[in-house]
Amino acid sequence: MVTGAAGQISYSLLPSIASGSVFGLDQPVIFHLLDLPMAQTALGGVEMELQDLAYPLIAGIVCTDDPSVAFRGCDYAIFLGAFPRKEGMERKDVMAKNVGIFNSMGTALQSFAKPSVKCVVVGNPANTNAAILAASAPSVPKENITALTRLDHNRAVSLVASKMSLPCDQISGVIIWGNHSSTQYADVRHATAPSGARVMDFVEHDYIDGPFLETIQKRGAAIIAARKLSSAASAAKAICDHLRDWALGSDDRIVSMAVFSDGTKYGAPAGVYYSMPVKCAGGAYSVVEGLPIDDFSKGKMELTGNELSEELALAKSLLAAPVQ
Repeated sequence: MVTGAAGQISYSLLPSIASGSVFGLDQPVIFHLLDLPMAQTALGGVEMELQDLAYPLIAGIVCTDDPSVAFRGCDYAIFLGAFPRKEGMERKDVMAKNVGIFNSMGTALQSFAKPSVKCVVVGNPANTNAAILAASAPSVPKENITALTRLDHNRAVSLVASKMSLPCDQISGVIIWGNHSSTQYADVRHATAPSGARVMDFVEHDYIDGPFLETIQKRGAAIIAARKLSSAASAAKAICDHLRDWALGSDDRIVSMAVFSDGTKYGAPAGVYYSMPVKCAGGAYSVVEGLPIDDFSKGKMELTGNELSEELALAKSLLAAPVQ
């Protein structure tokens, strides 16, 4: 099931899922595509494109503006749809819009999806939207709801690999901590090359702790400034990576996912969805624990954790506010 399915990320995402590169080459898929009433004509065009791909794994396509239809019986839910920040809007205004959207999406998820449904929230503010979704769907295990930070992870891997003149798949151990926002912390202190060489021993520390972090934190804004549209192809690829590893396993590699924090790991605040290092196997993920964290990293991780706590408090206050 995909929300915001007539949008540009979906247009890049759906063919990859249909090809079998996410859930496996022998796994048929039925697409439930949800979008607003005014987007149904465009969504019909997406349906025609999917049909014309002639992928044998496409076992059905359902296009709708009705959440009760879209969520019914779904195994995976990808939340692309969210209200974007527009010029002149305050942070509170954006949050209020998204609290309403994800509260209603959570109600539909609770009512119609399979109890075992696995969710990835992409629409921003993704981490806090995931928390609202979880609160509105209490029968869905909190660990079955995640938010996407794999795009940030992929950006960090690519940048480090370029610095070391290596292919991207030769870098392991990169971690995105915290929020999918400008406070996120891209940590390469545990990253290595195949030889076991530490990235920190080969790349200048001034670069890693300065321009590198700023580039990852501001990459989304830079893409919008350059193409006047947000990330689409790279976001779709990151969603596919996130889901593929979750469903089929990450082959003992550390990857980054924003997951529910119970307050016991790496100082992340309780109750928020905080990006952490995980390994995936058997259709589940587990947080990699016990990594040494230096003082520089602790400061960055606390900063992004504080932002998430503030976002969640604001979202909860808006959720509890009386209707005007």
